[in-house]
Amino acid sequence: MGTWLFFGVLIAIGVGLVVIYNRLVSLKNRFKNAFAQIDVQLQRRHDLIPNLVETAKAYMDHERETLSRVTEARNQAEGARRDAAADPEDGAAIGRLGRAESLLSGSLSRLLAVSESYPDLKANQTMADLMEELSSTENRIGFARQAFNDAVMHYNTYREQFPNNLVSGLFGPFRAAELLEIDDPRARQAVNVTF
Repeated sequence: MGTWLFFGVLIAIGVGLVVIYNRLVSLKNRFKNAFAQIDVQLQRRHDLIPNLVETAKAYMDHERETLSRVTEARNQAEGARRDAAADPEDGAAIGRLGRAESLLSGSLSRLLAVSESYPDLKANQTMADLMEELSSTENRIGFARQAFNDAVMHYNTYREQFPNNLVSGLFGPFRAAELLEIDDPRARQAVNVTF
């Protein structure tokens, strides 16, 4: 009787370990897939920016520095995107991507602020279409980033719970995942209310 109980406990422990391991794999793949969705939208954003800069160049003769900052920030963000896409589990790469995208957002905000001084540029249909595309893409990035961060939170929470933390430490490369945080300079500006 005692032998059967011992083997029953061992089988239950083995099944429990398999269930935990498989759940960790599932959650890890879920956040990697969520990053792939961000990657698609970031690539779309990065592809729109050269067209935006080229359109603006025709009107903004005195703003070459602003345009070159946007281009430089886009190139840095594109490199960071490629690095993060190669290994979404690399927390350092995700952090670099967040910082590069924040820098790009700031550069784009400055470009848009400067473009307000050029009525012909604001009236240009190509520029308006590009701005609409960029705005739509920014919304998609926001939704994809939220889904990624949710998936990362679920993975990290499950990974850190007992006894899951024992399984993640012993049976696999289940590193902690990093959230993708992109600062939006517009979110930090005070709202101007007039009556």
